[in-house]
Parts: sequence; structure tokens; C-alpha cells
Amino acid sequence: MTHFGYKLMSEEHGPKDLVRNLQRAEQAGFDLAAISDHFSPWIEEQGHAPLAWSVLGALAQATTRIGLMTAVTCPIMRYHPAIIAQGAATVALLSDDRFTLGLGAGERLNEHVAGQGWPGIGERHERLSEAIDIIQGLLSGELSNYRGQYFSLDQAKLYDRPQRKVPVAVAAGGPEAARLAGRKGDGLVATEPKRELIEAFREAGGSGPCYAEVSLCWAKTEAEAQQTAHRYFRWSVTGWPVQAELPTTRGFEAASRHITPEVVAQQVSCGPSADRHLESISKYVEAGFDHIILTQVGPQQEEFIAVFERDLAPKLRR
Repeated sequence: MTHFGYKLMSEEHGPKDLVRNLQRAEQAGFDLAAISDHFSPWIEEQGHAPLAWSVLGALAQATTRIGLMTAVTCPIMRYHPAIIAQGAATVALLSDDRFTLGLGAGERLNEHVAGQGWPGIGERHERLSEAIDIIQGLLSGELSNYRGQYFSLDQAKLYDRPQRKVPVAVAAGGPEAARLAGRKGDGLVATEPKRELIEAFREAGGSGPCYAEVSLCWAKTEAEAQQTAHRYFRWSVTGWPVQAELPTTRGFEAASRHITPEVVAQQVSCGPSADRHLESISKYVEAGFDHIILTQVGPQQEEFIAVFERDLAPKLRR
């Protein structure tokens, strides 16, 4: 059975709007919601970056049924993994076990603010591996001391911890990260419809859910949707090697200056056609992802949620 989620883009909406949007998404029948965890928007036009963990506390109290998750939190620089474990346990208690912790290796844009520089990709994955060990150990109550190459724990204990361990899903853009998710995580998160990621996850022992984010932009006309997607989401076309390395919104503005609306529309399903959006979603379902998180780009969240409720959900759940 495929579950369908709603993406809370904290780079595009303030905290109160995120809460209101999720309440409406719950009413519309979404199964889960994933919030981005950023210190900065990608580009200035997006204009927001509230603390995801404060918003999650509000979301837990403002809803009753819908699942919650981070997609994704980076626990290697800006946060110590012990603090992420504590936050995850707290949100799980506040939401009555509706929370899943999504983790990833992060981007310079958000992590350089801690003033510790930005390591190469090899060290980032080593840091993430240690961080997952710490977080999983604290969430299970089986770890209190740890001394790794990058992180340490000294007599740590989560005093408020749910009886059911918070599941931890790990983001992967390639097979190596997918294998890490399979070895140490409880689920996989991806943004591309690549079956090989799921295969690497399963081969490494992963048996949990596979989440995928699908970017859409509903609007009354295709031209309007393309313009909206370009205004708020052109940074996404730069590719992961660029996204992981640029330190500021000015850098993303420069890197995306020559990207046209038509180019963005090749990656983001644009327009009023439900069938076009269903075609984009189906690529991820066919690849084997069982949790599909829909990202509506831009300010028209209420309109998109209504379209999901009326046109997309009945066909998706068929």
C-alpha cells in the first residue's frame, strides 16, 4: 500500500502558515507530512527559515492523525546528534508516536553557520554514520557513552522517551548512502525515482519504508505554474554537487541565473492537469517507493491541497 505525504517547505512559509497548511492537509486526507530543516532558504525569493523543531511541536498539537517527519535533518555540524535524539523523542511523545526522524548529510548553506567549516563528502558521510549510531542508541535507551572520531557522549540519557523507538529514515542520493541507510536506518529517503537506491537499501539489510519527494506546481495555467516554479524552485535544477557546496543564497542566485522556466518544468510537473501530476508521481511508485511526499512549489498551498483532495487522491488510492 502506498502512502501519500505533504511537504512543509519551511523555506517558503512562515511558522504559522506551516501549521495552518498542515491542518488543511490533514483534513484533505494526506497520510503524513515532512518538514524541511533549514537555517536558510535556498534563494531570497523563498524568504523563510523558521526552526523546524519549534514548528514540529506546534504541528503535533494542531493535528491528531497525520504522520510527521523531518526531511531531512542534518546532525553533523549545526546540531549535536544527542540534541536531535532528544528532540525526536520529545516530538514523538507530543504527537503520540506519529513522528519519524529523517536524517541526511546536509548542505554547506545550513551547516556553515556554526563556524566549523564544511568538510569533504567522505568526512560528511563518516560524521553521519557516527551520528546515526548515537541517535539510534539514545532513542533505544541502549547507549549513554560514546567516543568516535567526530562525536562523543558522556553519560547521556533521554528521560522522556516513547516506549516505541522513533524510526530513523536516512536520505540517499546514491548507492553508498542507500547502503548506509540499510545498515543503520529504519527507512530510506530519496528525491529521484531510482530503483537502484531501493535495491541497495534492501541488499544492505533495510526493511523499512522508502520515502520519495516529488516536486509539483499546480496553477490555473501551465505558464503561471512554470513562472512560479522558476521563481521559487530554480535552485533545485543546479544538482546535488552544487546544492551541497554553495554557502549563501547569493551563490544559488548566481548558479541559477541562466536557468529558464522551461528548464525547471522538465523537473517539476507544472500546470492544472491532474493527469500530468499523476504521471510524475507514478514514476516513483513504479520505482518501488511506498511513501510519496508531494511538494507544491510556491504560495498556492490551499489550492493544491484542494486539487489533491478532489482530483489526485481518488486516483492515487485506486
